[in-house]
Amino acid sequence: MDRVDQYRQIVREFLQEFADDDPEAQLIFDRERDRYLVIHNGWRKNSYRIYGCAMQLDIIEGKIWIQHNSTEIYIERELVQRGVDSQDIIFGFRAPEVREMIAAAVREGKLKFS
Repeated sequence: MDRVDQYRQIVREFLQEFADDDPEAQLIFDRERDRYLVIHNGWRKNSYRIYGCAMQLDIIEGKIWIQHNSTEIYIERELVQRGVDSQDIIFGFRAPEVREMIAAAVREGKLKFS
């Protein structure tokens, strides 16, 4: 299995495990475009509507982009623990110049996701 296929499997398994504990979580996997989301869709106490994206991970040019995270989970740590190289994790929700600073810190060993 090549690296990108391995990353696809890791992302799907991670999101599946996250969604397993929530009956209102819906998994959306677009395998052609490598887009992977968890959406919450339901009601709390029958009067409060819950709808929104909990997590979105994309695979772009062989790297995992964390596009959105509205949870308290450190997705980057989870991915590294599952075998993703920390240099292959991009914080897509950050401005490009901030992403570059994060990437430089990871390359230089000044930042670790563990």
